Amino acid sequence: VQLQASGGGLVQPGGSLRLSCAASGSILRINTLSWYRQAPGAQRELVATIADDGSTNYKDSVKGRFTIPRDSAKNTGSLQMNSLRPEDTAVYFCNADLTAAVGIHSVRQNYWGQGTQVTVSS
Repeated sequence: VQLQASGGGLVQPGGSLRLSCAASGSILRINTLSWYRQAPGAQRELVATIADDGSTNYKDSVKGRFTIPRDSAKNTGSLQMNSLRPEDTAVYFCNADLTAAVGIHSVRQNYWGQGTQVTVSS
């Protein structure tokens, strides 16, 4: 199983970006999909999570600006980021708690994608 994150870049304050996360492999079910970020010198922090029932949770500082849409494509996720601020600058990581087929068994594990850099600057 692999997670591939993409969509980062340089954007001006007030701008928008959409990050994507694609999961590949023998995936049976994505239980939760989360986005974390890590700014230089800071700890990695949880930004947003969507569960398989569609329920979402957001870090207080991004509420009303970031959303995790419920993607129709199977085994994908995204993070829509609007009204970006310089303090949103960080490397963003997708994380999935998913169930995968391993032989004849189903195994639930947690996976990380590689980070994608988001820089908000004028």
